[in-house]
Amino acid sequence: MFDDALLARATALVGAYAEAGTRIATAESCTGGLVAGLLTAVPGSSAVVERGFVTYSNEAKSEAIGVPASLIGVHGAVSEAVARAMAGGALAASRADVAVAITGIAGPGGGSPGKPVGLVHFGLATGGGVRHLERRYGDLGRAEIRRRAVVDALDLLEAALVS
Repeated sequence: MFDDALLARATALVGAYAEAGTRIATAESCTGGLVAGLLTAVPGSSAVVERGFVTYSNEAKSEAIGVPASLIGVHGAVSEAVARAMAGGALAASRADVAVAITGIAGPGGGSPGKPVGLVHFGLATGGGVRHLERRYGDLGRAEIRRRAVVDALDLLEAALVS
């Protein structure tokens, strides 16, 4: 399901988080649970992956992880504000120490001039606050956009463990 390079990174990440005694939650929209799926492909991941939220719809973002509907209404589901709220909400709705959130437009449709296909916002929440990352991958195809988003989510989770 996942290529060897991604599985190797996930294995190293799970090992490092387990050694640190740190737990992860995910809140995923455009990736539909791929980050949680990758992490849980690693034996022993139950010591690290606390829970995952697939919040594909706007209602799920509000109901499951507390993203205010008004925030989505003002900024749109694919925005820095919503990615930050998703990460903070996942952290608050779990027993995790770190939460990563992803919301974006994987295509092939759904883009606009202001929010094109390939735009993905990430949030990373820890006890120290919430960080944001924006990527504009371009219209590379749905599968490639989602794969790159998983890679960037791993980058964020790796950086969180170091900092």
